[in-house]
Amino acid sequence: MIVIALAGFGAGAINAIVGSGTLITFPTLVALGYPPVTSTMSNAVGLVAGGVSGTWGYRRELRGQWNRLRWQIPGSLIGAAIGAWLLLHLPEKVFTQVVPVLLVGALILVIAGPRIQAFAKKRAEAAGRTADDVSPGRMAALVAGTFLIGIYGGYFTAAQGILLIGMMGALLPESMQRMNAAKNLLSLLVNIVAALAYTLVAFDRIDWAAAGLIAIGSLVGGSVGAKYGRRLSPGALRAVIVAVGLIGLWRLLATT
Repeated sequence: MIVIALAGFGAGAINAIVGSGTLITFPTLVALGYPPVTSTMSNAVGLVAGGVSGTWGYRRELRGQWNRLRWQIPGSLIGAAIGAWLLLHLPEKVFTQVVPVLLVGALILVIAGPRIQAFAKKRAEAAGRTADDVSPGRMAALVAGTFLIGIYGGYFTAAQGILLIGMMGALLPESMQRMNAAKNLLSLLVNIVAALAYTLVAFDRIDWAAAGLIAIGSLVGGSVGAKYGRRLSPGALRAVIVAVGLIGLWRLLATT
């Protein structure tokens, strides 16, 4: 019980700062003898609490983003529903074999984000637009990417936050902290949809004791992570994301 609660705390804190806390709780549950699908479902249900506290901690950075988020949110919700359906009908290998490739791509985007944004800024200025303008093409790509990551998150939640940060960093003229706030909200919505789907369709396959312990730990961890994550500079936050992503990639490759 202590180990699961501590894993939940760590996952909640990391999710608020980076977004790959599942790489702590999921292996912990599997190592303790829980079946993989049960671990995935119980983990998704438990981490909703941490998502709430992490999103609330970043509420100030969400201001001014709603004109864009109102298009991204439906993409996350629909994608999460599809992903949850896939978890209940497809073998876990289908997506876990793709996860490392997606994670590598996301980390490359996180590292290259400043250069991509600088290039986009030059193009916008050359076209007579402000750097903060998001073209219809980029908005369409953003919504499509959010939808695809929602599918992934509804199926296997690990590292969806890093994927979101990488995608938004390549497409948006936003600061790291503001993108992190949007990431927290979108990841939370995906987890809520997945948790509801698992509860309605596979209530008996969820270990509610494990989910409850993760919820308690992640609720506290999300608040702590948001508090200290907001103090990190853009460079430091980017470094933390890359470091955690590389650790997560190593763990995924070691278990697949």
